[in-house]
Amino acid sequence: MHKSLEAAELIEQRADERLDTARLEPYLREHLDGDEGPLTIAQFHGGKANFTYLLRFGEREFVLRRPPLGPIPPGAHDMRREHRVLSRLWRQFPLAPRSLLLCEDESIIGAIFIVEERRRGFVIRDDIPAEFDGVPDLNRRIGDALIDAIADLHRVDPASVGLGDLGRPEGYAERQLTGWGKRWHAAQGGEAADQSAHAMAPVLDWLGAHLPRQGGAALLHNDYRLDNCLLDTTDPAHIVAVLDWDMCTQGDPLADLGYILNYWVEPGDPPEWREIAAMPTWRGGFPSRADAIQRYAARTGFEVSAVGWHQVFAAFKLAVIIQQIYIRFVRGQTQDERFRHYYHRVLGLAEKAQQITSTQVSSHV
Repeated sequence: MHKSLEAAELIEQRADERLDTARLEPYLREHLDGDEGPLTIAQFHGGKANFTYLLRFGEREFVLRRPPLGPIPPGAHDMRREHRVLSRLWRQFPLAPRSLLLCEDESIIGAIFIVEERRRGFVIRDDIPAEFDGVPDLNRRIGDALIDAIADLHRVDPASVGLGDLGRPEGYAERQLTGWGKRWHAAQGGEAADQSAHAMAPVLDWLGAHLPRQGGAALLHNDYRLDNCLLDTTDPAHIVAVLDWDMCTQGDPLADLGYILNYWVEPGDPPEWREIAAMPTWRGGFPSRADAIQRYAARTGFEVSAVGWHQVFAAFKLAVIIQQIYIRFVRGQTQDERFRHYYHRVLGLAEKAQQITSTQVSSHV
């Protein structure tokens, strides 16, 4: 077991994100079983949105998750939703860690939070750790496991785990396109405003003209990719847990598949696609996107001919998110110089989306 990989996920609490234990510790001791021993807290460094902490009571470990600091947009960082999903889903989907506690009293740590069981493992982000160099067929097996896990989630009957009323699956794709289209138009401006608007206009037109027919509803993770999976430290092709469920809803299952394919960059793809890859699939040895789609279809039995639309939409959605970050810099709401040239990424995603629209959806680009 590569214990160093697991340990590398943890850091001391960041100064401005430190949990105040004065009220937290007695609250946890009152509401959790197995809380004997002194409380120690470390922070998981990888969270990009919600803050995640490791709680240790002697030998017993838990995970605490809370929203980030500052104002929270409506519907974002929804700890109530994550608790509802994870307190039920583990019964039918073992990769979902079980949520044990929801605290809605914001006076305890300044925000609503949840406490989950701890799963042990590590996260792959930009590359496969050197500890696994030379392991035969590892990349292919990781890719297969990634597809198998999301396929298995989509085969769970939401009603069977008490989530039949989660979200609004009817008209999901159209509603998503409308909402993200409004966000796109609201975030325009900056050095390349005309250029980015011109580049994205045909993408929006194509998405509107090719809306897929409403298919069956499934539970969607809504942020599923490799760095939201916890992997076994002895065999990274074994997924220990799927993390970050605060956006889970019901909708067209191809939305999750299209989302992960947006990050599934192949060795022969344009180099600029790697800027948003978030997975090391471009290094080779992983299944191709076409192979991933075929494996998903075989495991679920679902019709996948509309997956191209969801790939295009995923690229557009990511472009909107990046444009929102860029426009905050343009408007002086952040001085982070990393964001000055983010419009280049928006233009790259528009080009990528146009390349997908220029192909037959059924070819499974």
